[in-house]
Amino acid sequence: MLIAIPKEILSGENRIPITPAIAEKLVKLGASVVIEAGLGMTCGYSDAAYTKVGATVESDRQGLLGKADMILRFHKPPIEEVAWMKKGAVHISFLNPFQDEALLKALADQGISVISMEMIPRTTRAQNMDVLSSQATLSGYFAVILAAEKLPKILPMMTTAAGTISPATVFVIGAGVAGLQAIATAKRLGARVFAYDTRPAVEEQILSLGARFVKIDVGETGQTKDGYAKALTEEQLAKQRAAMAKQCASSDIVITTAQVFGRKAPLLITDEMIAGMRPGSVIIDLAIDSGGNVQGVQPNQEIIQHGVKIVGLLNLPSRVAVDASQMYATNLFNLISDFWDKQSKAFVLKMEDEIIRGCLMAHDQKVLHTK
Repeated sequence: MLIAIPKEILSGENRIPITPAIAEKLVKLGASVVIEAGLGMTCGYSDAAYTKVGATVESDRQGLLGKADMILRFHKPPIEEVAWMKKGAVHISFLNPFQDEALLKALADQGISVISMEMIPRTTRAQNMDVLSSQATLSGYFAVILAAEKLPKILPMMTTAAGTISPATVFVIGAGVAGLQAIATAKRLGARVFAYDTRPAVEEQILSLGARFVKIDVGETGQTKDGYAKALTEEQLAKQRAAMAKQCASSDIVITTAQVFGRKAPLLITDEMIAGMRPGSVIIDLAIDSGGNVQGVQPNQEIIQHGVKIVGLLNLPSRVAVDASQMYATNLFNLISDFWDKQSKAFVLKMEDEIIRGCLMAHDQKVLHTK
């Protein structure tokens, strides 16, 4: 089976789908691995690092895609490249399938079997394939580092000859994977940390990391079967904002992580709430990729609103591309190896398997999932 990995062409993307270490593992499975020339340069990997482990290098992108039995990417393909792929090939990447139905249909019409990495079920068995969790972990970590750099004070308490400096207060909204990593990172840096989530079940996790859980009674809440927070009603959101305003006012850093899978992120921090915060405070909006949680936030910009810095940088994991690439490549390998047939040395789509049922978006010239 020939596995092709083209270079990522999205502007500002530094992550790569395959590292030399994972390329070597694919070769040991029995796959023929071909990368596009220059694939690993953004992470410091030369073409020679790939050929050393048994992969080959191809400079003709169209030819590479045209002969591949499987194509591995980070991002969805440009629609004009779909016609280059051969019928029956398997394409695996982030896809955002419900937001680009035209691309999904084009892939289906071309006879491509399409696996969307963000649609892998969040089950125990699929945990080591969960790209959303692995990338969100890095987002949560980097958000705290970014906030610490923007804040005009230090995070830990410090006792000096000139007196004692009080620790900074960090408020994390949303205790999913990104939020929990933000909590842990802020605690390690010595901050006083508070956190809130609509799901009462995560209180124990927040407390275990040394943060204080902010309790807000907004009525019945819960989570989906995949562990995502359910969307709140407008009335619930209003109650939530009123209670959060008090915590925001006493915080030096606010990190928002609330997203609802497949939908626009909820507005959590209003202009009125920002006006109540101390000048010099920092807000990091981790939901900016899906619209943002903060009123006025701008993609890839730092703005000052009522004296508060608001930062909404897109694609935070790309800013720690080496580790993000390593984690994504490992997720890909775990998926491929789980469905790898040792005798035929090929990836087998087991249509009855719950993982394949969850993430296979198109097959046999049919779109399998719709919004």
